[in-house]
Amino acid sequence: MVLMRHEIGDVLRDFRQQKGATLRQVSSRASVALGYLSEVERGQKEASSEILASIAEALDIPLSTILHEVSDRLSVFEQMVPSSTVPDTLPDELLAQFDSDLSVR
Repeated sequence: MVLMRHEIGDVLRDFRQQKGATLRQVSSRASVALGYLSEVERGQKEASSEILASIAEALDIPLSTILHEVSDRLSVFEQMVPSSTVPDTLPDELLAQFDSDLSVR
């Protein structure tokens, strides 16, 4: 299962690295503790909308662009993974309803 906080962290890290900025630079510009920003990027902490907005501003990237990228990545993942898992076996009681010749084990 993919968690949104992991995707948000990956996107923030990708944008930060594209800008050539260090964690220290972004944390200072965003007024966010360096350790906290690191945890957000690693998907260990869920950032509030205020924190995300501060990080986006520090990266000089619209928050909507960050969220759009997260959405795109989640969409790709959802297309790869079926929404429900199909069991590989059926309960004997269910099989017996369809074929009276089958014995319940």
